Amino acid sequence: MSLTRRQITTAALAAVPLAVAATGPASAAASPGGARRERTLYLAGDSTAAQKYADAAPETGWGMALPFFLRQGSAVSNHAVNGRSSKSFIDEGRLDVILGDIRPGDFLVVQFGHNDSKIADPTRYTEPWTTYQDYLRQYIDGARARGARPVLATSVERRKFDASGNAVPTHGDYPAAAIALAAEEGVALLDIQALSIALWQRLGVEETKKYFNWTATEQDNTHFNPPGAVAVARLVVGELLRRRVLARRDVRRLDEEIPDSWITWPQA
Repeated sequence: MSLTRRQITTAALAAVPLAVAATGPASAAASPGGARRERTLYLAGDSTAAQKYADAAPETGWGMALPFFLRQGSAVSNHAVNGRSSKSFIDEGRLDVILGDIRPGDFLVVQFGHNDSKIADPTRYTEPWTTYQDYLRQYIDGARARGARPVLATSVERRKFDASGNAVPTHGDYPAAAIALAAEEGVALLDIQALSIALWQRLGVEETKKYFNWTATEQDNTHFNPPGAVAVARLVVGELLRRRVLARRDVRRLDEEIPDSWITWPQA
C-alpha cells in the first residue's frame, strides 16, 4: 500500500510528540529567529518502540516511556511504527516526514533490525552488511544535513532462553553491522541489544515474563508491557547520558521506580 505524504503526516501526528514535565533548567537550541526553543528527540523505529493505543493495551512501546526520564520541557516525537524496517520506513516516506520537521540541535534516534531480517518479504528485508547499512546511512546523512544529531541503537532483544536458562540473541549480524557503521560514521551508538539481553539474563526465565506482553490470551516474547517498556527506556536514556548525547541536567529518575499507572494508551 502506498501512502500519500498527507496520510503519513497524519499518522505521525497521531503518534503525538510528547512534551514532558520535569524539574531543572531548560537547555534549548537557537531558532532561526534567535528565540530559544527546546530540543526534540525524534525516534524512528519499529513496534518495540512505537506508540500503542487503547486497543493494543497492555502492549507498550519503549518510546512511550522515554519522557519519564527526560527533564521538564524536553519533547519526544515518536515516529516508530509497527512492522517497519530501515528500508520500508524510508520507502513509505516516513523519514521524509521527520526530516521535514527536525531542526538544528534536535536528535534522531534510530532503531531497526527486527523486521530487516524478514528475508521472505522484499519490502522489508535488508542484508546486514550491505543494504541495512546503506539505509541507516540515509538517516544519518539526513539528520546531519539539517543540523540534527543522529544516534544509532541496536535492536532491543527478544525474550528467548535456551534449555539451560541462558538468554539467547536473536538478531544475527544486525547489531554488529549497526555498531560497525556507527564507528565508521562517528555516530553515537546505543548498544541496547547487549544491555537488554544482559537484563533478561539477570531477571531469568520466569521473571522476564513480567516485562513482556504476556497476558491470559497471549504469550508475546517480542513486545513489552509497561514494566518492560520502562526498563528499556531507562537503558536507552542511560546510554544517551553515558555517550554524552544528553547531559546530566537533561535526565531524571534513572534510579527511581516508575509506576505502571504512568503509562496510558490513547484512543487511536
